Amino acid sequence: MTTNITAAPGAKGTGANGTTKGNGKSNGKGKSGGGRRKLSYPVVLLIIAGGLVALSLLRVVTGADQVTSSGQYSSALGAAVPIALAGLGGLWSERAGVINIGLEGMMMLGAFSAGWMGWQHGPWVAALAGIVGGALGGLIHAIATVTFGVDHIVSGVAVNILALGVVQFLAKLWFGAEGSAAAAAGGNDKQSPPMPDMPTFTVPGLADGLKSVEGHHWFLVSDVAGILGSLVNEVSWLAVLAIALFVGSFFALWRTSFGLRLRSCGESPVAAETLGVNVLRYKYAAVVTSGALAGLGGAFLAIGVHIYQDQQTGGRGYIGLATMIFGNWRPGGVAMGAGLFGFMDALQQRGGGPTVHALLLLLAVLLAGLAVWKLRSGGRIQALISAFVAVGLLMWYLMTDTVPLEFVEMTPYIATLLVLSLAAQRLRVPKAIGRSYRRGQGT
Repeated sequence: MTTNITAAPGAKGTGANGTTKGNGKSNGKGKSGGGRRKLSYPVVLLIIAGGLVALSLLRVVTGADQVTSSGQYSSALGAAVPIALAGLGGLWSERAGVINIGLEGMMMLGAFSAGWMGWQHGPWVAALAGIVGGALGGLIHAIATVTFGVDHIVSGVAVNILALGVVQFLAKLWFGAEGSAAAAAGGNDKQSPPMPDMPTFTVPGLADGLKSVEGHHWFLVSDVAGILGSLVNEVSWLAVLAIALFVGSFFALWRTSFGLRLRSCGESPVAAETLGVNVLRYKYAAVVTSGALAGLGGAFLAIGVHIYQDQQTGGRGYIGLATMIFGNWRPGGVAMGAGLFGFMDALQQRGGGPTVHALLLLLAVLLAGLAVWKLRSGGRIQALISAFVAVGLLMWYLMTDTVPLEFVEMTPYIATLLVLSLAAQRLRVPKAIGRSYRRGQGT
């Protein structure tokens, strides 16, 4: 006789043997599996408030108004959404135990599908086509890894290579064919014909009011107004959908019996099967959902510039994978990582040399604080390294007025590597991730 896993109120995880932990604690003492205390919501809010104060002080001291301008954060939101969707897709797959480095290829399929359908039927159909295109990539990955037991890394690389070849071939066949309707509408071998605009929403009155407050450049108040203004003025409905998907994913994976069963497949599939979970079915559902989310991220890129272009994803699938790792396989962490990368990426679009120069001062102060904290906790080597880098950054800031454009272009990747290196000690990987599983192992 088998027993179904059900989620008790507040259930958040499974133990190493597949049993549920009703309070979501891995050891019953309020600490995560790595032995570190989780951040509570008040602490998270305090950190956010501290970050806002730090940015406001930085703007006042350096005069870099772009640090908290509404335009900067609007651009950051647009840059963060596709990365966030790719990272969320990776989270779904890897929580079920399937490594997915094929996110880049699934984004390519989504972007191409959106471009193909968008110029004919509009942006909403383009978004739906992107979801379907990415889901097909996820299905290929699921068949290879779940059914045939192919190494997950090998399969992911194969999906990326296959997707690149497929979209380039179909672009020549459908968009660039001489005499075709797509070519007559402006398509060619490298891009689709243009599609209509995606509708945006603006909150009447509030958007103008926040813009007015931002223009006064008051300490903290104007900075908060600038950030909030980017969330209520000409925001794409796809960005709103992405936010809803993050909230929905949290509740689906951590507040439902479905999510508990899915995560048990990534922790201990053998134990899950003994409790009546159809492990293969849940893995398929997770990987296909992963591809659909990544495909929507690719569609967001195509819809944002009104066309599909060759090489449009630009490695964002890999960056999404990095944000998932930085976020410790949690939706909130993925959103924070994508937001950081989006902020740094937006600096390139808005001539960010002076702004990045101002951020050198903030980074120097943060590293100096890290050095003091490490010294007090006994990490003398880490404290020395942090202090040395902080002094170097401070000297760079004092001796220059801006930073080269080449460095500005690298800042998103530098920020990603820096954050990943600092977060590495807090990671808690799903225990059965990457392992092949065959039906019946638990019987």
